[in-house]
Amino acid sequence: MKQGASKTLRRVLRLLRPYWLCVTFSVLLSAVFVACSLYVPILVGDAIDNIVAPGQVDFTAVAACGVKIAAVAAAAAVCQWVMQALNNRVSFSVTRSMREQAFAHVQKLPLSYLDTHPSGELVSRMISDVEQFADGLLMGFTQLFTGVLSVVGTLGFMLWLDWRIALVVVVLTPASLLAAKFIAGRTYSMFRLQSQTRGEQTAFLGEMVAGQKLVRIFSHEEQTLKQFDAINDRLEHASLRATFFSSLVNPTTRLLTNVVYACVGLTGAMAAVQGAISVGALSCFLSYANQYAKPFNEISGVVTELQNALACAGRVFELIDAPAQPADTAKQLPKPDGTVALEHVSFRYTPDRPLIEEFNLQVKPGQRIAIVGPTGCGKTTLINLLMRFYDVDSGCISVSGIDVRDVTRASLRRSFGMVLQDTWLKTGTVRENICMGKPDATDEEMIAAAKAAHAHSFIMKLPQGYDTMLTPDGSLSQGQRQLLCITRVMLCLPPMLILDEATSSIDTRTELRIQQAFDQLMQGRTSFIVAHRLSTIREADVILVMRDGHIVEQGTHKALLAQNGFYAALYNSQFAQELAFPDGG
Repeated sequence: MKQGASKTLRRVLRLLRPYWLCVTFSVLLSAVFVACSLYVPILVGDAIDNIVAPGQVDFTAVAACGVKIAAVAAAAAVCQWVMQALNNRVSFSVTRSMREQAFAHVQKLPLSYLDTHPSGELVSRMISDVEQFADGLLMGFTQLFTGVLSVVGTLGFMLWLDWRIALVVVVLTPASLLAAKFIAGRTYSMFRLQSQTRGEQTAFLGEMVAGQKLVRIFSHEEQTLKQFDAINDRLEHASLRATFFSSLVNPTTRLLTNVVYACVGLTGAMAAVQGAISVGALSCFLSYANQYAKPFNEISGVVTELQNALACAGRVFELIDAPAQPADTAKQLPKPDGTVALEHVSFRYTPDRPLIEEFNLQVKPGQRIAIVGPTGCGKTTLINLLMRFYDVDSGCISVSGIDVRDVTRASLRRSFGMVLQDTWLKTGTVRENICMGKPDATDEEMIAAAKAAHAHSFIMKLPQGYDTMLTPDGSLSQGQRQLLCITRVMLCLPPMLILDEATSSIDTRTELRIQQAFDQLMQGRTSFIVAHRLSTIREADVILVMRDGHIVEQGTHKALLAQNGFYAALYNSQFAQELAFPDGG
């Protein structure tokens, strides 16, 4: 087994520690089950020895053997049933624990990790890979213990009956073990590749299903199908290779165990002819030889499944081991006064591509700061740094004179209300979505916030009003979804606001009314407004014009137009477009 598989196996064994009592009891039951199974051939041999010849049958002894066989078989069945119940409990408890760890760790991962890993691939690790691991672990518990004990027990009984015949089995056994080890040791990497490709396929499917409208709008079905076929072909190739090589284990061990059976039969028959053993003992030996061969075939199948299970478990552990975001300090951010300062801030997503360098900004309490500039200039990155979705590479961002890195992220983010261009609603009622930031809000507070956001009227038209169930891709329009996101912020009334194209999906008439609500909400609150439509930020106290991660111009709307610089060029180009296309077309 390769180093990675060995490390994964040790970690799986550590996960089993809390269930050591169940595992121990399962092993004991396996031993009882194997002992009962191995005792049956002896009873059968005794019954055969009591059948000497026609007319010379000890029916009383044969009947007694029959009763014993039935009792022993019933005991074996009960042990097997309890053992499987315990194995199921342990397997699914371990996989539940793995899923809990993985999902809990996702909540702690930095956004830089989530931004660079497809969500479908992460879902595949937590669902599909854990499920594959559960199947392999369950098979390992169910068959591995029993198989190993059967091999050891069978060999012990054969040595007890006649060590010379048992010696034939001992000599031939290593060949079967070596063959299984040789093949299984080379399948781990193949199963890992299969698991990785399956995760890639899951991510692609999730992406394409979510964007199916755009796929059809741009008639991209054929290209999408080609991409899927390419991934599917790679998955087929990886799966076939892994399955083909792993499938060699069973027939190889079966061939060798059949050789063992034939050798035992030949040697035992010669011993019986010479009178060294009875016919019943020969029958017992042949039964043991068959039982001895069967566990090897089962174990070979288990080894194959364990290779797949360990490969899947390794991918889950990789997710769990991914570096979490740096731990928070215990310090809570006191109620901020709205002062925000950025001093010599530099940041880049990748080391070789500078984005924001030596950025300086002083924001006074209650100011409305509009941030404008071409795509990729760093507007959204600045918001990410303010909210500590990312930490600065150098420099300092402070709120009310306190470095944001010296306070908990939760207390910092509670101080900001944020409405993004991309809306997100969870599966739940309208009420649950609105009250995410304030679960203890009263109905009166919730309705007041909805009215302020001009969402109350359309909510009341829904089938169950505020108790209507929503799904992430439900029947609400994009504008209605955005109104609910705005309502969510209106309810919390945070001391500071971040509006990133917060009304981009709302019609012009509603936007004017929402803008009035925002104007009222922003009174006395420090606000950061990211805008693409420059006509919406004319009343901002300060407009920051960004370009290539730097502030190239700064001032009020009138002052910037008077400068006749970059902002004026941006504004005039948009104004010309609005004149040319007054209806937005």
